Amino acid sequence: MATDPVCGMFVDERHTGLVGERAGRKYYFCSANCKLQFERPEREIRNLRLSLAVSWPLTVIVAALTYLLSIAYGNYAMLLLASVVQFYAGQRFYAGTLDALRNRSANMDTLIAIGTTAAWLYSAVVTISPSTFPAGGVYFDTSTIIISLILTGTYMQRLAESRASTAVSALLSLQPKTAHVVKGTEIIDVPVEKIRVGDMLLVKPGEKIPTDSGVVEGTSSVDESMITGESMPITKRVGDKVIGGTINSTGSLRVRVLKVGDDTTLAQIIKIVEDAASSKVPIQKLADTISSYFVPVVVLIGIGSALAWYLFGGVGANVSVLIFVSVLIIACPCALGIATPAALLVSSGKAARDGILVKSGESLQVSSRVDTIVLDKTGTLTKGKPQVTDIVSFSGYGKSGILRYAATAELNSEHTLGRAIVEKARKTGIKPEFPKSFTYRQGSGIIAVDRRGKRIAIGNRDLFRKGLPATVEKAILALESEGKTTLIVGVEGETAGLIALADVLKPDSKRAMAALAVLGIEAWLVTGDNDRVAKAVAKRLGISNVISEAKPKEKMKKIEELQKAGRVVAMVGDGVNDAPALTKADLGIAIGAGTEVAIQAGGIILMRNRVYDAIVALKLGRRTMSKIRQNLFWAFGYNAVLIPVAAGALIPSFTVGIYNFLPVLAAFAMAFSSVTVVANSLLLTRFRP
Repeated sequence: MATDPVCGMFVDERHTGLVGERAGRKYYFCSANCKLQFERPEREIRNLRLSLAVSWPLTVIVAALTYLLSIAYGNYAMLLLASVVQFYAGQRFYAGTLDALRNRSANMDTLIAIGTTAAWLYSAVVTISPSTFPAGGVYFDTSTIIISLILTGTYMQRLAESRASTAVSALLSLQPKTAHVVKGTEIIDVPVEKIRVGDMLLVKPGEKIPTDSGVVEGTSSVDESMITGESMPITKRVGDKVIGGTINSTGSLRVRVLKVGDDTTLAQIIKIVEDAASSKVPIQKLADTISSYFVPVVVLIGIGSALAWYLFGGVGANVSVLIFVSVLIIACPCALGIATPAALLVSSGKAARDGILVKSGESLQVSSRVDTIVLDKTGTLTKGKPQVTDIVSFSGYGKSGILRYAATAELNSEHTLGRAIVEKARKTGIKPEFPKSFTYRQGSGIIAVDRRGKRIAIGNRDLFRKGLPATVEKAILALESEGKTTLIVGVEGETAGLIALADVLKPDSKRAMAALAVLGIEAWLVTGDNDRVAKAVAKRLGISNVISEAKPKEKMKKIEELQKAGRVVAMVGDGVNDAPALTKADLGIAIGAGTEVAIQAGGIILMRNRVYDAIVALKLGRRTMSKIRQNLFWAFGYNAVLIPVAAGALIPSFTVGIYNFLPVLAAFAMAFSSVTVVANSLLLTRFRP
């Protein structure tokens, strides 16, 4: 049995003609609506929008005529209006029912179509031929409200799904459109698609690297955070490899093309996202699962009861019809139809007010079962940009003096670390002056001369070739052991001090990890950053499970291992390198300030850029699913009690006269059930994170 990639229903490939293909893979669908959503989501959304524009105004009028207004020929007016809703706005349910019958199954469309048709048909007969059913009473409001609510929930789901489908497009946008190809003494701009392995390319400062290549000339810092998750820019020299889509920060590079097209790192990430999305098994919808048994059982009970009483119970054909109609009205999926949408609507609205965007009810359902959470580091647990954390002074210069000299030297620099030092100086009230001279030494640091003629050097060990005193080396090693990048500041040939920088933790990261422990959820830190930095961050947060220097495929592999061990895994991340893992995880939670591709790949978006909101989302998911289960229990509970009554269980005690008011009782039961479900769902507004 295949699985419908849209709704999750099982489909028998042998009996369905609803087949689609994408990237060489076949997909099978339970209905034409699902096939349309998969192949042309924009058309499906347009159709839903038009149906809603018709159904809701007419539903409001029908409800007003039922409960507020009394006019001549009111039943005929409601018949006309409800018929438009039933057979125009609700025609998709009839189409879905026919598709389900062809596939020898029953889905939610079947349930809605039978229930609303029963309510509409009974009401139509009462309106046109009142003597047929002396009890009277019409239920046009029931049929119209069910259809409008279900269409609204479907529309919201389709909008979320359409946004999620743009993840691959966001990945593709990382690749530059053109490249500077070096041919002899000429430099020619050509489309990236025309680059060939072996071509020589020039990459200027600030530009994206066109494709995976090897450096043959020049030295520069390259920002690879979008691909690898490495928080600090990486110095690239001759012989090093660079990845397509990453950003050349400082110097010019000449590179030789190593990979093009589908072989590049970026293309492989795109493929991973697509494969993960297509291989994920959709969560079976609870209502569809139950309805696949419930619908045929109800119909059989209705027909069987009517025939049994007619053939063996001595009742007339008129009463037999009443029995059949009563069973169907009692079983009308009013409460069932809104049991899940009502809870999801309230929950999603509550989440949005707390800065959490939930793309689908499926995401909330999964969040309620999460027992393991995998977290990226850069931009998720940390702020994603370096900040000055320590200033160590030697030779009596003082911390402010060290910072002033360093900021003066870095004032002309475009390097990420240099900008962080200048920002720190300005925040502490220091106004650095532009130096008289400035020399950038690729891969090692900066030499500058300030207005007073003092020579300032700031950089790594390579800049200080004469060696460093033992006390300085000891201080550097201590800072580096904490996962910090350490720069040496020299003044007039003397080692003046050290400035340490790190990607600092977000204010709520420790609180979030403590909350996970309370919930009994196991945490994993899986990052592309180096082992020293990863372990330092994990130690500060109390995370014992750490994987460092993880590439996108390795992140996804770890999630697969956890899933095979029976864990329900949530992934929290914000970068391109997180997209495959976000997609593969049972639940992807994307940081809202992160990359577009991470946002599109995630099922839940944290708009306030707070990792603690991931814990709020998990708590809300648990509460929401609890409400949905309560709603479904009530929706089926009243059916379980009243269907036997409708089928004639009370005839021996009260005679067939009970059917003079049983349809009215059925309508009351449906209304009461719906009110109960909605009221129970509204209790979610009391949820406090």
